[in-house]
Amino acid sequence: MKIVVLERNSVGLDVSVDIFKAFGEVTVYPNTTAVDVKEKVRDAEIIIANKAPLNSETLKDAHDVKLICEFATGYDNVDITYCKSRGIKVANIVGYSTDAVAQHTFALCLYVLEKLRHYDDYVKSGAYAAQDRFSNFDIPFTELAGKTWGIVGMGNIGRKVAGIAEAFGCKVIFYSASGNSTCTEYERVEFDKLLKESDFLSIHCPLSDKTRDLFDLEAFKKMKKSAILINVARGPVVNDAALYTALAENYIAGAGLDVTSTEPMKSSNPLSKIMDSNKLIITPHLAWASNEARNRCVSETCKNIEAFLKGENRNIVNL
Repeated sequence: MKIVVLERNSVGLDVSVDIFKAFGEVTVYPNTTAVDVKEKVRDAEIIIANKAPLNSETLKDAHDVKLICEFATGYDNVDITYCKSRGIKVANIVGYSTDAVAQHTFALCLYVLEKLRHYDDYVKSGAYAAQDRFSNFDIPFTELAGKTWGIVGMGNIGRKVAGIAEAFGCKVIFYSASGNSTCTEYERVEFDKLLKESDFLSIHCPLSDKTRDLFDLEAFKKMKKSAILINVARGPVVNDAALYTALAENYIAGAGLDVTSTEPMKSSNPLSKIMDSNKLIITPHLAWASNEARNRCVSETCKNIEAFLKGENRNIVNL
């Protein structure tokens, strides 16, 4: 088989992809932009990608491609309908980053909630050493216990986050953006109720027509002024301009983001104006990227290819 890995660097150079050589001839590219895709996949039978667009334009000359493997759970970079019309199967990986993303969800929340940047700076500036009392808590913070944790998207990651939130003593409620959730362990609510009741609100849903700009200015106006928003899903679920206004006008207390509307984040993004890390922390889409998760990413992709070659449909999303 001729295998093309379009975005090898997306799993990190410390993680080997040599395992794919067992299946045939492998061509590896460190990274691939939209304009490069068409030529790079021309002779491929199996394409391994992450963000590179795979659609009627980029795949039209790739006459031999039979399988697309995502180095990810999300597959919004692939035109699923077009691939199905061509008989090209698309496989994603499921559950590989659940623990990592759930962990990062709380890292972001606690960083903002407990004003950790402020207190770290306070100590390192020498102000703590210069004072005559044992403690300093000039910016108050609250506990998670007794609060309501709202979730959008109760899949594997959402459920993991819900369990951790419960362990902290939170009441958990959730909104199903698709309307198809089978979760019965937690209270399912309408979106307006989620906004109004959540003290902490984390996003774990896929990007779709139903979720794009789900968090617009009207949504933020319905939230508690003390609320903290966490987005570790897809950037466009939150309207960046609306979030900027919500933070600037104190419609909500803070936000922790691992994703923004474009990746990398553009310097023109209004959120780049907010320098106050007590109000906003942004990380560069790394929630999924623990050492363990990146190794699972490669091994799970390998298992998808193995299954495909045996005629089995493992994690195929466009049957």
